[in-house]
Amino acid sequence: MKKIQVLGPGCPSCDKLADLARQAATEMALEFEFEKVSDMNDILAFGVPTTPALVVDGEVKICGRVPEMSELKSMIA
Repeated sequence: MKKIQVLGPGCPSCDKLADLARQAATEMALEFEFEKVSDMNDILAFGVPTTPALVVDGEVKICGRVPEMSELKSMIA
């Protein structure tokens, strides 16, 4: 099972990345656990310089932008 986390304080870009990440994993028929991380201390623990950020199975895949769906699916896969 994949663990997908979206890091961000709740800005529009963070919400968009969260929606797209859930949609991508669902379209790929993956079993996944989804978590939106908004606590700043938890975000800083990942060492990301900017949000939104996508973390898959503990590995930061992207930060600072919302990728296109095709790019997002390859990151989650």
